[in-house]
Formats: sequence, structure tokens, C-alpha cells
Amino acid sequence: MRRPAFGLAAREKGTCMHTFTIDAENNTTVFASSQEIEGRGGEIETFRSQQELAALATQWPGARLVEIWNSLPGVVPVERFTSRPVAAARIWKALQRMKPASGAPGRPVASKRGNARKKALRGSRPAKRPNTKTAKVIALLQQRKGASLQALMQATGWQAHSVRGFLSGQLGKKMGLHVRSSKRDQERVYIIER
Repeated sequence: MRRPAFGLAAREKGTCMHTFTIDAENNTTVFASSQEIEGRGGEIETFRSQQELAALATQWPGARLVEIWNSLPGVVPVERFTSRPVAAARIWKALQRMKPASGAPGRPVASKRGNARKKALRGSRPAKRPNTKTAKVIALLQQRKGASLQALMQATGWQAHSVRGFLSGQLGKKMGLHVRSSKRDQERVYIIER
């Protein structure tokens, strides 16, 4: 006797009991069942499995996949994906954490509008505490002549590869600061561009 695909077996096959919708503005909503979607107006696309999402993703521009991902709560924003299947898999996995409100017609999972506000705040946010290593590094890099790799290593107690990784990852990618590197007198010097 064959059992229906519920619970863990359904998740292993990439399906779930919920139905998801994405509208033209990339707002994603989760519903407990497909019956709750009936009668909803507007241009929406529905899917119930990772495979269905991947099939929809083949029709979308890559920028839309990035917008959908970046609008999901609790994810690290990205600028691009390596491929559509990777994007669909990551979006599907993030959507599995979302649950519909019980007894309600469904709640929005992600909204594009809220993400723009978060990005604006993230870009203009100063260091919160003055005595952190991040604040010390930024202060050194904001000097008129910048700071040498050796000075940054001495201020933080880190090795050279850790300093370079911090400048690229934390300051460049996460905080959005533009750190320029150059050589001065046979020494590597970094400065924050204004």
C-alpha cells in the first residue's frame, strides 16, 4: 500500500502543503491551501513546490529573482545568483520558514517596499560603539592619507589576510563603503573614498 506524500516525505520531494503566490510587484504570500487563493484578483503566479517555482523562474529576468530574495525577511541580500536553479532553490528554502496565519486568508511573506527602507537605513548607519575594532579601522581609513596595512594590523591585532578580508567583506560588501587600495613607498595603504 502506498502512502500519500505528507510531512517529511513531502518535504523530501520538494513539495509542501502550502500554496505560495507572487504578484507583479514581487510580493510573496503563503496560503494554507489553494482554495484560499480563488477569487483573488490581480496578476499572480502560484506554486506549491520547488520544481514549480523553478519552472516559473525560467520565465523571469534574473533581476526579479534577486528582488524576490532580497525582499524575504531574515535573508542576507545578494546582488545576483549564479543560476536560476540556485535562485529558485534558495528562495524555496527561505519560503519554507513562513507559515500562513491560522484562520486568516493568508499573510504576506515579503514585501518589496519594506526592503528599500532597510537598504536605505543600512547604507547610512554609522558605527554604533566607538571602541569597536570596526570603528577604529574606519577612523584610521578616514584619515587624509589613509592607513597602512601594518597600522591596521597593529590597531586590530589581526593578521594581514584578516585585515584584507575585513576591508572587503565587512566594510565593502556589508557596509557599502568604498575602500581604495594603493602602494605608497613600497607599503600597501588603504583609504575610504568620499
